[in-house]
Amino acid sequence: MSKERGLRVSRWLRAGVLLMFASAFMWRCANISSPQGGPKDSLPPIIVSATPGFGTTNFTGKEIYIGFNEYVVIKDQQKEFFTSPMMKRNPTITTSGKGIRITILDTLAENQTYALNFGNSVVDNNEGNVLSDLRYVFSTGDRIDSMVMSGYTVSASKGDSVSKSLIFFYPAELDSIPEYDSLLLKHKPAAVARAANNGIFIAQNLKPIDYKIYAIQDNNNNFTYDPETDMVGFLDSVHNPLTEPDFKVWYDTTRHYLTANPQLYFKMFTDGRFKRQNLAESKREEQHKVTLFFGAPNPEVLEFALDSIASEEIITEYVTKGKDTINYWLNVPSERLGDTLRGRVVYMKHDSVNNLVPDTAKLELFWKYFESKEEKKAREEEEKKMEKALKDSVEYIPPKKPNPFKVDLTKGDLNPEDSFTLKFAMPLTKVDTAAIELLMAGVVDKKAEEEAKNKPKPKNQQERDAEAQALADAEAAMPKVEFHLEQDTTDMKLWHLRAKWAPATKYKLMIPEGVFRNVAGQQNDTLRSEFKTLNPEEFGSVVVNVAGKSPNDTYVLYLKDSNGKVIDEIRGAKSGTHRFNYVKPGDVRVGVLEDKNGNGIWDTGNLIERRQPERTEPYVDEKGEEIMSVKANWEVEITADMGKIFAPITFESVNEQLRKTEAVRLKKILEEREKKRLENLKREQEGQNSGGLGGFGAGMGSMRGAVGSVTGR
Repeated sequence: MSKERGLRVSRWLRAGVLLMFASAFMWRCANISSPQGGPKDSLPPIIVSATPGFGTTNFTGKEIYIGFNEYVVIKDQQKEFFTSPMMKRNPTITTSGKGIRITILDTLAENQTYALNFGNSVVDNNEGNVLSDLRYVFSTGDRIDSMVMSGYTVSASKGDSVSKSLIFFYPAELDSIPEYDSLLLKHKPAAVARAANNGIFIAQNLKPIDYKIYAIQDNNNNFTYDPETDMVGFLDSVHNPLTEPDFKVWYDTTRHYLTANPQLYFKMFTDGRFKRQNLAESKREEQHKVTLFFGAPNPEVLEFALDSIASEEIITEYVTKGKDTINYWLNVPSERLGDTLRGRVVYMKHDSVNNLVPDTAKLELFWKYFESKEEKKAREEEEKKMEKALKDSVEYIPPKKPNPFKVDLTKGDLNPEDSFTLKFAMPLTKVDTAAIELLMAGVVDKKAEEEAKNKPKPKNQQERDAEAQALADAEAAMPKVEFHLEQDTTDMKLWHLRAKWAPATKYKLMIPEGVFRNVAGQQNDTLRSEFKTLNPEEFGSVVVNVAGKSPNDTYVLYLKDSNGKVIDEIRGAKSGTHRFNYVKPGDVRVGVLEDKNGNGIWDTGNLIERRQPERTEPYVDEKGEEIMSVKANWEVEITADMGKIFAPITFESVNEQLRKTEAVRLKKILEEREKKRLENLKREQEGQNSGGLGGFGAGMGSMRGAVGSVTGR
């Protein structure tokens, strides 16, 4: 037997083994569902007949009847039911006696295997028990296509599995333009599969041919790729089920469905280029601010104009990364701004045939100040006091109204490697840095601080005056610190005060009134901030020695906490040593972005240009561990070999990743069940009920074993 012939027999054998394995979970014929057992009212419907039978060949009819042991109903048909391949007109499904009747409305293709996938739409009429993953397969030819493939769908940006994604298979021969990918937009797939909740899919009834394969999220359940709303994933090369690696299949006893080792791996992303450009909304939520919301990123705004306001009096702020939300701040006195502003915006908008053409949208923007309940109450109380003062012939001095100028200063201790930040509510039009003073108040002395807290408070005015004078004298003796104040490059309302900060040192920042003025003409009151810098001895460091694929390759290093939240990052990292300092003691992990274009951020993919999203991967040590422990005044050093971290994705690497993910999941399940067991035991001991272990041991025993293994060599 030739090598090619042996491989072919092996692959066909694998398909047969899968079908034999699946039959262990079937009710009579073709539907995969939960195993029998337990109370009667928890059992799904059982198939007792099918006309024509499951796996019928040379099918020529128009109707199919599947009978059950009890009355059933069809739920969520539009969401759950689909055919593979897709039909131009979906069959109609009606209940008839103790069964369902399927009427074929489409003209079926010759020599084609069809699968009717019911998902979780078939439930019993009484208790609503679901018959999971019912599939009825038939062929209009003399044989049933029986090849299988497995795969895994994950979000490229988050790394989480994408549940219920649809997998579309296209014969590779349809792809006639290698540099341009339009199959998903212009053609119906030859076969369709659906992933389970864990992102794993098992595609059945495939042909032994080369396929181009895509995954879509299908948010609106129309079984069509909608670029504006659906994530998409694609594979760079063609795949033939005949030549893919062998894979295991087993029954997941916690999720109650078949799962498998994936052969294919999809990193799914949202392709923003397909969004249609239009002006979605315009708002005026503040007197001095107009906000425009566009339907797609990077709108081309040709003109923005408001009546009676000059263009130089308008400040433009791009709120989002894609610039699809724009604030226009009006740098004019409040008295010039009426309740209603009128104007126009001219921008490039998609027309009915998806071409960008100039469009003018008229603007009519209303804003009026409305008094809050608290403000109304305060005003009414003040009016009563005024009336009383007038009645008593006493001079009334109204209370000072709160300053509407708003700014948030850095709170808490400052990392000496960072800047002190000032976040303003509106863009500034005036900054007088010469009036600002930054003083060094001395080295942090915890003992002295504790003594100061416990020091008795002044008993009289003389003691209070003496204490105030002592503080003023101490402040006058504090050395001034050079600094510079600069506006953030991406957020115009954020300003950075930078200095050569000394560690474990106290500082005082004093900003007199009137230093800042914003677009509304508001000015700040006196601002004071006392803060201290962190002590490096109380923190650890993580040193990352980067070994890049090449000297010019750049990466972004992410320092994450044990839950995966990013707490620090280093952009533009090339081969060499990079440090994360002032790391709080505890468990951390390091993630890496392969920054292909060197812009310091993760970039999504492009379906048309066949460009995959940029890869992000975790750092894993030689023991396979991601988590590392950081201690105070201690340094953790790792070497990140980017050739290994970003090695080509293989069947083995994906399954190893899944193995770790499932181990974490199983650990959480065990912890939750043990917690519940202890709670039940405690209640039992307290005589509240008779809880306990129940079927925990038996259930976990079944979880540990893989039910079957599909092999072929």
